[in-house]
Parts: sequence; C-alpha cells; structure tokens
Amino acid sequence: MQGHPAIAVSTLTRLLPWLAMAALFAVAIVLRHVLAANTDISWLLTAGERVRDGQRLYVDVIETNPPISVLAYMPGIVIARALGLAAETVVDALVFTGIFVSLLLSARILTQASVVDRAHRWPLALLAFSVLAILPTETFGQREHIAVMALLPFLAVTAARMKGNAPSSTMAVISGIGVAIALSFKPYFAIALLGALQVMAIFTRGSWRVVLTLECLSGAIALVLYVAVIAVVFPEFLMVIGPLVRDVYLQVQQPFMTLLEKPAVVLWATGLLAAVVLKRRSVDGPFVLLLATSAGFAAGFILQGKGWPYHSYPMIALALLTLGYARMAYVPITGADRLLGIGAVVLLAMLFMRSMLWFDTAFDARPLQERVEQLGQRPVILAISAEPGIGHPLVRAVGGTWVSRQQGLWVAAYQNVLRSRGGVTPAQDRLLDDYAARERAMLVEDIKKRPPTLVLVDDLTGNGSEWLKAHPDIADLLKDFRPMETINKVTLMTRNP
Repeated sequence: MQGHPAIAVSTLTRLLPWLAMAALFAVAIVLRHVLAANTDISWLLTAGERVRDGQRLYVDVIETNPPISVLAYMPGIVIARALGLAAETVVDALVFTGIFVSLLLSARILTQASVVDRAHRWPLALLAFSVLAILPTETFGQREHIAVMALLPFLAVTAARMKGNAPSSTMAVISGIGVAIALSFKPYFAIALLGALQVMAIFTRGSWRVVLTLECLSGAIALVLYVAVIAVVFPEFLMVIGPLVRDVYLQVQQPFMTLLEKPAVVLWATGLLAAVVLKRRSVDGPFVLLLATSAGFAAGFILQGKGWPYHSYPMIALALLTLGYARMAYVPITGADRLLGIGAVVLLAMLFMRSMLWFDTAFDARPLQERVEQLGQRPVILAISAEPGIGHPLVRAVGGTWVSRQQGLWVAAYQNVLRSRGGVTPAQDRLLDDYAARERAMLVEDIKKRPPTLVLVDDLTGNGSEWLKAHPDIADLLKDFRPMETINKVTLMTRNP
C-alpha cells in the first residue's frame, strides 16, 4: 500500500504532457470558432469549388498564385461535399491533421537521431504544436502555414544528418516531398531552404554534396513533375498570369524602410537576438539550423515587399522555435543566469502573444455580413472593390454566389498605386491600361453571365463610387440598382423592384 502514492505520482507525471497537449488542442479548436474566417482561404475555396464544377483555372477563375494554391484545398472541398459539411470545417480538420503528422514525423526523426535530449522532447513538442496550431490565428491554413508544416520534417532530417545519423530512406523521401510542397507555393521559400543546406554543409563538411541527399533529390524530382503539370494542364498560368504578375503585382512593393518598421521584423529580431544571447556559450547545429532558416524566411518576407502579416508567419514561427530551443538547452550557473532564464521564458510568452495579435490583423466584414443576411437567402454578390475582405468570406458565410471570376478589382487598384508613385514610363502606362481594360472586360462578361442581386460599392478602402462613374461600361450594366444602405462607407445596392 505504501507504494501507491509513488505509482500515482509516476502515472500523473507521464500523463501531464498529454494533458497539456490536449489543453492546447482545445484552445486551438476554440480559436477556429472565435476568429473570423481567413479572406484568402475563403476565396481559394470558392475558386476550388468552381474548378471542381468544371470551370478552368486561370481562364474562368483568375488567380495570381500557382495551381497548388487552389489544389491544396481541393481535398477539403471533395470531402466536405461527400459528407455534407462546410468546406471550412473540413479544411480546418485537415490542417490539424497535417500539424500532427508533421510533428510526429519530425519527432520520430529527431528521436531516432538523438538530436534532442529526452528531457527537452516534450517541452519542444508542446512549443512546436503551439506555434503551428495557436500562433497563426487568422493565418491558420494559409499557404505559409502549410509550408512551415511541410518543411519541419526536412529540418529534422537535416538536423539528424548534422548529428551524423542518416535518416531512413522513407523519412528522407517524405521530407523531400515536403520541401517540394513548400516551394510549390512560393519560390521565395527557397532562400530558407538554401540557408538550411548551407548550415548542413558547414557542419558536415559536405560542401555541394549536400544537394545529392535523398531528400534533396526526391524534392527536386517532385518539383520538376509539378512544373511539368503546370506547363501541360495550366499553360495559361505561364502565358497569361505570369506576365500579369510580373508587370503589375510585383511592381507594387512597400519601401525597404517601411518593411523594417513592421511589427513582424521587430518580433523576429527580438526573438532571434534573445536566442543568440542564451546560446552564445554553447552554439550547436540545430540552433544554427533554426536560426539560418528563420533568417531565410525573413529575407523572403522583405523580397515579397508587401509587408502582410501572413507573409511573416514562417520567419516568426521559426524565430520562436529558435528561442524556445535555446531556452531549453540553457544551463544557468549563477543567480544572474537564472534570472536571464526566467526573463527568456517571459519574453517568449510575450512575443508569442504579440505575434498572435499581429497575425490576427485582417479586414473584418462581419458587421456587413449581418446586414446582408437580412436581405434574403442566396444573394448573388458583386463587389466594386480591390479589398478581398469585402467579399470574402462574406459570400460564403451568407450562402451566396460570387459574380466575378477573380477575387477583386486588384489590377485597377495597383494601377492607381503605381501612377500615384510616379516614375511610370509611357510604355508601362499603356501596359497598365491594357491590363485594367482586360480586367473590366472580364467583369462585363461575368455580370452578363451571372447578373448580381446585390452590389457592394467600397468607398472605405477605395473609391468604388468614383470608379463606377469613370467606367460607364460597368455602370450601365448596374443602372437598375439603387443604393439601399451604407455601412462603414460600403454601399449596399439592390435592383429596383
């Protein structure tokens, strides 16, 4: 009988990490129900549903991102239709599944290679789960979020090789496919990959031979196959969307100094600086690997030039993991060391919470949604706006139909930005006019094909009313519509009875 308390304590000790994981999972699920739906994911789900119904991507559905940006959500759409569930719910479930798979694979690789001390495995796992499941808030399920999940097994494989322990062929191939998935979303992520490979080359003295590992070769093969599929199945992406992105989308970037002033850069730099301070006496391979990969993602954030919160998720997520790893490996000796260790934990918590708020920065059209729901079921919605959040996720939330083949009138908005900044050559100006005219022509076709029952004119984030006045070809199609109500400078227009 005397042994029972010890057994109970031992059992509780073993259960505590699992209970902590369950509690974090519960928090993550609650956040999915509390936070507003993500604008981009809502649009990509709408685009995916249209493609599933037979429309052609980049012809009937215009999207500036590579095909995987739409296809990644297709399994959720298919499963949702089969089960009669909302696609958003199924996608969330699939993302959670992806998180657990990514962490389990990474944990297995790291454990087999003895990369992480036994005492630090659960703390690191709990932090990694928090970074993947709780930290993203509004960015949950975004392409950057999926890319980080896909890359974690590769980072684990790289850490194992730096330790001198080659992973199994299966794990190497899986991690390579994860790399291909990440790079398929955005080529900018290659900078982080190159940083990781460079670190491995330094620590293993493998030089260029690091690119001949099984994970790199399998990733390269998967990428080549992906590009081949694009060329054969989606040639319009290369021939039509590519030039549009080059001539318009990539031309609009925030100044370098403005990007450096973004909260993302401050959060990232603070986290990595604190990590360096903690690990200054005992730098090891995994630490440098995380540091370099995070820095690579930061470079990608700057090069994209938009400064949007979700673009910064990979760099901040890896920075927090770097700081967490540094704190777990930190061995205090003096009283000052112990205070530094406590301060690092407090700082990690503060950075985590502030980052959550940063990722939750998004346009929220829920006040508009409440009024639209009162107008009747299944509205057919057109938005005269370049702001994606005006129409998405509103159209899905009210069970409506989106008129346009693209997310919003972004070409017209980018044209105005470029002209306002000056420096546009006559040739560029004519090119911008051509792209804007093509955008309007597509909108005219879409309105005729699917006449709206509700028009949202955005004078909050743009000048939708002035745009309509300046383009009678669109205004004439909407001549039977009259303003019904204005909410936060967004005018709801309905057809005259």
